[in-house]
Amino acid sequence: MAKTTVQYVCSECGWNGTKWYGRCPECGQWGTVEEFHESRPVVGSRTAAPGRTSRTQSAAVPSDARAAARPITEIGTETVERLETGFSEFDRVLGGGVVPGSVTLIAGEPGIGKSTLLLQTAGNIARAVRGGEVRRPEHPSGLAGSAGSDTVLYISGEESQAQVRLRASRIDAVEPNLLLASTTDLSTVLGLIEKHKPALAIVDSAQTIVSQEVDGISGGSTQVREVASALIDTAKSLDIPVFLVGHVTKDGSIAGPRTLEHLVDVVCQFEGDSETALRMLRAVKNRFGPTDEVGCFDMSGEGIEEVTDPAGLFLSGSGPNAADDAPIEGTCVTFTLDGHRSLPIEVQALVTTSVLPTPRRAVNGVDPSRIAMLTAVLYRHSKLNLLANDLYVSTIAGGQAKEPASDLAIASALASAATSKPIARTTCAIGEISLTGQIRPAPRMEYRLREAARLGFATAVIAPLRKPLHIDGLRLVEAGTLQDALAALGLTSGAKTPKRQAQGM
Repeated sequence: MAKTTVQYVCSECGWNGTKWYGRCPECGQWGTVEEFHESRPVVGSRTAAPGRTSRTQSAAVPSDARAAARPITEIGTETVERLETGFSEFDRVLGGGVVPGSVTLIAGEPGIGKSTLLLQTAGNIARAVRGGEVRRPEHPSGLAGSAGSDTVLYISGEESQAQVRLRASRIDAVEPNLLLASTTDLSTVLGLIEKHKPALAIVDSAQTIVSQEVDGISGGSTQVREVASALIDTAKSLDIPVFLVGHVTKDGSIAGPRTLEHLVDVVCQFEGDSETALRMLRAVKNRFGPTDEVGCFDMSGEGIEEVTDPAGLFLSGSGPNAADDAPIEGTCVTFTLDGHRSLPIEVQALVTTSVLPTPRRAVNGVDPSRIAMLTAVLYRHSKLNLLANDLYVSTIAGGQAKEPASDLAIASALASAATSKPIARTTCAIGEISLTGQIRPAPRMEYRLREAARLGFATAVIAPLRKPLHIDGLRLVEAGTLQDALAALGLTSGAKTPKRQAQGM
């Protein structure tokens, strides 16, 4: 049995020491310091199991070759050939595909579709590799690696092989070169990866795998840290990309020590509302690409389908191009930014007479604290008194309009519902409202306006631009105050004429 040393590790920030504290000395969180038994095995024997070599012995690259220091001018900058997942949205979030030897953590709430997404990805890659559509990239250093394998390995610690097979049949992911295994032992997992040297290895999930060399329960900080370290060492030494499924806690953070997110190369959050079929894959950390990319997917009984153009998901009716759709009071469209992608969000508002001592404020998809602020600004600067009314504000299909740039659309929807005056479907409103009633420009306005023009919007009410902007087919109405913006939308009268208008033809 290997000797162990006892340390105390904070599961929130990764602080470690030799003494236990009720409150972490580094981050100040209470109850996050846990006992950690660090294994100190003999060199070359870590996680070794009967019938297979240890990780240090199985590495095909000598340690001195990897540790040799070279001048930076002699190091090449060749682009690494990535492995495509079969989903263009997934590849875009990863930065263009899966990098050989990388470890990617996919986290999300229970039942959100993490296992389905990865199993379908495994089927896509297995089908492409078997058909010769994808060539396994060689090791960038030219050293011996796992290039040439035409198998994909899916290891489940939560379900049996039969259960995984049933899901694979439902989502059309059954391929002869897709290998399934069901185990919770870390040594067995590492042995399978070293034996088959697959094009891709998926471990579902990191919290269910247990190492026999360290103490601790399954899913604890000690076990998760050891499992992640072992899988990362194997992925790097054999140049095999590994996908890890991670559980989340009740507050939405990834379960296990915080150092787990530091160890892996890529961290993706798989998000969505259980009441809708829309799923969003968001890159939280990415060493090989941007961290502000978002992929859109649709969950159905036949699996997960990517949504390459989600523009119409958050709009009611047929959108701005529908000539037969009459405008409806209490609605206004704005454009939000999620990464590099601009999404149209329709805000709907309902204003009713309150019969309660305290008027009700019910919101969905918007920031509740900003509703009270916008109601006060409407009363003070636009003479529209909604303080005694019940206000209901919501978005369409689970869209999120929580950024400050959605203020003008929310205020316009409330004013439209209160005055019973509809806003044209071809008009959108983008801008942040200050307590003084001024409208401030939103960041990266050009991205939003070009997307509005592409979708067929004809008019955009925005804050005054710092520099002139020309968008073909979109008329820009610049309003400096909330009163001017409401007048431009036809919701009030007697306001000043907007300062400047720019016509794009």
